[in-house]
Amino acid sequence: MRIKIRNEEPRDIEAIEALTALAFLDAPHVSHTEQFIVNELRKAGQLSVSLVAENYDGIVGHVAVSPVTLSDGSAGWYGLGPISVTPERQGQGIGTKLMEKALTVLREKGAAGCVLVGDPNYYSRFGFKAEPSLVLPGVPPAYFQALMFRGAVPVGLVSFHEAFDTQG
Repeated sequence: MRIKIRNEEPRDIEAIEALTALAFLDAPHVSHTEQFIVNELRKAGQLSVSLVAENYDGIVGHVAVSPVTLSDGSAGWYGLGPISVTPERQGQGIGTKLMEKALTVLREKGAAGCVLVGDPNYYSRFGFKAEPSLVLPGVPPAYFQALMFRGAVPVGLVSFHEAFDTQG
């Protein structure tokens, strides 16, 4: 199966929304508002990276990356997510390809680091780990992970864009 990872285009928006809703439909521990979060980030001009995975079936995956704010004033930090793969294509390496490309793009942008909320067993393969000095209120520390690209590990509270509070 040949997968092409590319930047989102305006014609992809509906497919991304449908894919994201479907990818999280049966997922535990999620808000089921992930598709709305992506739309709100886009509307707010906060999608720093928005990549799609495409094959002969069309769009089969998507990853969103947006800036985050750190209470210590550290700059250059981003939050990765949501990342979505259509259910029938999960477990085929598409999510891995999206992650790797998104992290490459962030490094090329000169980002200091990236944070995400997710399964430590999965995201540790990309170098993410819990950093006790970084806190996302309301999230168990093991599930809030960071990946440093440069500089020292910041100390403080992390805030995602208000789009993550959307209810749909």
